Amino acid sequence: MQEVSAHQIIRVVKGRSEQLERSVVEEYPLRLRVNGRELATLVCSPHKLNFLLAGFFRLQGFIETLDDIQSLGVCSDFGLAEVRLKGELPKKLQPTLTSGCGTGIAYNLPQQLLTEGKQRPRHYDSNGLLRLMRQLNELTEQYRSHGGIHSAAVGDRDGLLLLHAEDIGRHNTLDRVAGEALFRNIDLEDKMLVTSGRVSTEMVAKAARLGIGLIASRTSPTDKAIALCEQAGITLVGYVRGSSMEVYSHSQQLQISIAAEKIAGVTGVILAGGESRRMGSDKSLLPIQGARFIDHVYKRMASLFDEVIIVTNSPELYNEIPCRKVPDIYYAQGSLAGIHSGLAHARTEKVFVVGCDMPFILPALVQQICSHAADGDLVIPHTSTGHEPLHALYSKGCLPAMERVLDAG
Repeated sequence: MQEVSAHQIIRVVKGRSEQLERSVVEEYPLRLRVNGRELATLVCSPHKLNFLLAGFFRLQGFIETLDDIQSLGVCSDFGLAEVRLKGELPKKLQPTLTSGCGTGIAYNLPQQLLTEGKQRPRHYDSNGLLRLMRQLNELTEQYRSHGGIHSAAVGDRDGLLLLHAEDIGRHNTLDRVAGEALFRNIDLEDKMLVTSGRVSTEMVAKAARLGIGLIASRTSPTDKAIALCEQAGITLVGYVRGSSMEVYSHSQQLQISIAAEKIAGVTGVILAGGESRRMGSDKSLLPIQGARFIDHVYKRMASLFDEVIIVTNSPELYNEIPCRKVPDIYYAQGSLAGIHSGLAHARTEKVFVVGCDMPFILPALVQQICSHAADGDLVIPHTSTGHEPLHALYSKGCLPAMERVLDAG
C-alpha cells in the first residue's frame, strides 16, 4: 500500500523525549453518486478503489456481475465516485452504520440469511486454516508497522491464499475482496475468509452473500456474529494465533489435525526452465484460481519443505517468490539438466522434484514418496503410463550418473 505519509512526532519513553518521524496511514472519504443520486460516503484507504466499489455494490445486492456496472469513474481530487448501474436503485434505502475502524455505511443487509451452508455440510482442516492465517500475517506489514490498517484474505480448503486486501476499515477489506473476485472471476463459494479484525454481524452477512463457509479472525467475534453464523451454517473461529484457535460455531465442519512437521533432510525443487515447445508460452505463468501455476506450486512445496529452490534461467519472472533461484549448470538440456542443477545446489542430501505446471500437488502423496528416502538413491512412482520423473525423490548419489549422460549430450 502506498497511501502512507510521514509526520513529525515526539516520543516519550521513561520521561525522556525525542523527536522522530512516524509513518501514518491515510484516511480517505469517498462520496458515492450512483445514477445521479448521492448514496453514501465511504471512509476507506485510497488504493484500488475499483475493487472496493464493485465489492460494495455486490455485497449490498445492487449488482450481480460486472456487466451491471455501466460506468465507473473516480475523481481523486474531489473524493467523488460517479457510477451508473443498470436499473434503478430502490426509492427508499435504509442506511445502517457499520462498526469498526473507518465507519462504513451498508444498505440492504440480509434480514434472513440463506441456509444452504447448513443443508450442504462443508469440510475444512485446521492445518489449512493455520496456513492461510500465516500467509495473511506475512502480508500485513502495514498493520504491524503503522497500526490502524486491517487486512483480510480468502483461501481454499488447503489454505492456499487466493485474494488479499488491506484498508483502514475491516468491512472495507471484505468489499475489496468481493470486488476483486468479480474482476478476476474467482468463485468464493465455500472458501475460507481470514481477517485481522473483530468479526461482527455485517462481516458475517457479507460473507454469507459470497458463499463463504468459514470465517476466522486473530481476535474475537461478537455474540450476534456467532448467532448469525449458526443460522447461516458458517464455521466461526476466533483468536487464531500461532497454532491455537477457538471455534464458536459449526465446529463439526472443522477437522482438528495435528500440525504436520515439514519433511526433514529434503529440499523441494521446482523446475521452471522448460522451453514449453508444445505450448509456445511459459507454462509456469498460466493463471488458475487467481494466481499463476508456479505460485500454487511454490506455496504447497513451502508447506512441505524448509528449503525450496526454483531452477530457472529467467529468475526475474519470479522475483516475488521468496526462495533461491538457480540456473541450469548444463544449459538447455531438458528436464534432466534441471533435476541435476536442483540436486547440485540443494543444501540437503536429497531433493523432491516437481514441474512448474503441477498446481494441484497432493501433500500426502509427496510425504508418502519421501517416507521411502532410506530405500535408495531414487524413489520414483510408476503408473500405467510409465515412470513419473518430475514427481520423484533424488539423492546426490545420482549426480555422477546424471553428469555422464549430460556430458554425452
